[in-house]
Amino acid sequence: MLKPPAGAEPTRDQLERWDREIVWHAFTQMAEYEPLIIERAQGTTLVDIDGNEYLDGVASVWCNVHGHRHPRLDAAIREQLDRVAHVTSLGTSNPTTIKLAKRLTELAPEGLGHVFFSDDGATAVEVALKMALQYWRQRQDPRPDKTVYVALGDAYHGDTLGSVSVGGVERFHAMFQPLLFEVLRTPAPDFYRLPEGVTRENATQHYLRALEKLLAEQHQRIAALVVEPLVQAAAGMRMHPVGYVRGLRELTRRYDVLLIADEVAVGFGRTGKMFACEHEDVAPDFLCLAKGLSGGYMPVAATLTTDEIWQAFLGSYADSKTFFHGHTYGGNPLGCAVGLATLEVFDEERTLANLVPKIARLEQHLARIAEHPHVGDARQCGMIAGIELVADKQTREPFPWHEKHGHRVCEWARTQGVLVRPLGNVLVVMPPLSVSLDELDRICQAIEGGIVAVTEA
Repeated sequence: MLKPPAGAEPTRDQLERWDREIVWHAFTQMAEYEPLIIERAQGTTLVDIDGNEYLDGVASVWCNVHGHRHPRLDAAIREQLDRVAHVTSLGTSNPTTIKLAKRLTELAPEGLGHVFFSDDGATAVEVALKMALQYWRQRQDPRPDKTVYVALGDAYHGDTLGSVSVGGVERFHAMFQPLLFEVLRTPAPDFYRLPEGVTRENATQHYLRALEKLLAEQHQRIAALVVEPLVQAAAGMRMHPVGYVRGLRELTRRYDVLLIADEVAVGFGRTGKMFACEHEDVAPDFLCLAKGLSGGYMPVAATLTTDEIWQAFLGSYADSKTFFHGHTYGGNPLGCAVGLATLEVFDEERTLANLVPKIARLEQHLARIAEHPHVGDARQCGMIAGIELVADKQTREPFPWHEKHGHRVCEWARTQGVLVRPLGNVLVVMPPLSVSLDELDRICQAIEGGIVAVTEA
């Protein structure tokens, strides 16, 4: 391969070739990959190297909150850069990191007074899993037999080995089964495909009864239950029935099992409140945060927990109760600076209050799209929506996954200047919270047009 002259910028063709042959993209079949290289962005708009503009319909995979190149967030990083870019969290700290930790404890559900920083959503969950296990071994009345976790069917909590173990998406995780630890499964609520005899009215009780049976039989060895509250995102935007998360909290307390709330995807305003747990007044034992924590700017994650769990790790050096876990860039000051600014913008721009008309507009679009003969379900929780394509609306028979109907709809939407990404045959609508009503209209209309074009073809 010829090298470009020293100091010369690579050509467009070189960038595309290197992107195909050198960069290994996540969740992408590289034999079929066609490069899309985004060079810059502003607000809700992404611009590729050819100058083509696209509305960011999935918030750069669910993390961008206030838009790209927000002046407050840009300034926060620049100001921190003038002080220090990185300070290790192994035995040292930084004022910015400390201030973000304090602010998170003020915003989080009651009782979550301690913060462990890491890099991304998977690591935030990994931290909670390890802390839970160590807690049961080190508390005043140890329960060393509590080593097993409960997770929902089709769950997704990240791609590290611990988070994959509690995950349940067969296509993602089956290959790695020999490396994973034992996890007990409870059925995942699915309003669109309810079991025979279960209705929307009794779904909450049905799924909670299944969980209670499991806990009653196995609680002596269960350390924690992990759940994405309200919405199982990567499972296909499955929405939980009202009262389900509240019931999880009550049952885990009754059976002495810790509750890990994975709000990596659903936190920071996505459901219409700052945290999904707030909708049902739930305070978990662990709250895992990432994605929107930095407004989509930097890899910042946090695991919040209670004073009871914190106390189990305190002692002398010789007691060896330390949490022997860490991430090189955990608590990075640049990331924490933009995280603080992100939370300030929520207040300054009244982000949550301004979501009300956007949520209503999205609901209107979904009601119309749901009438299409190949849309089986159009579901919504706040600013999160999933549109499920089916081969037969009456029988709910799905399209064969290898026919890539979801991907083809997204490819069509891209021709209309809208960038979205599916979960199989579920089309995801999850733009930055700063999206305007007009932009939201364009996103939904492009998806709708793609559904028509692909299913008619």
